[in-house]
Amino acid sequence: MGKGGTKKVVKKPKKIRKGRKHESIKPNKIYEVNGDQLVKKRKACPRCGDGTWLSNHKNRAYCGRGGYTIFEKREA
Repeated sequence: MGKGGTKKVVKKPKKIRKGRKHESIKPNKIYEVNGDQLVKKRKACPRCGDGTWLSNHKNRAYCGRGGYTIFEKREA
């Protein structure tokens, strides 16, 4: 059997972790309407296949699912 001992002293309150809110992609961010046709604004990932879009950054396009990255060529 354990000894009674003193009560544990709490020095700091427990940390409350804040998670990120997931924002779903709306169709008007992916597609553009030209007349009667839908045109894709983003590229699809070649590794993951259609339905997985590459996110656009300043100098690259990145797939969050498969980790595929395409760097844009710099003009010298």
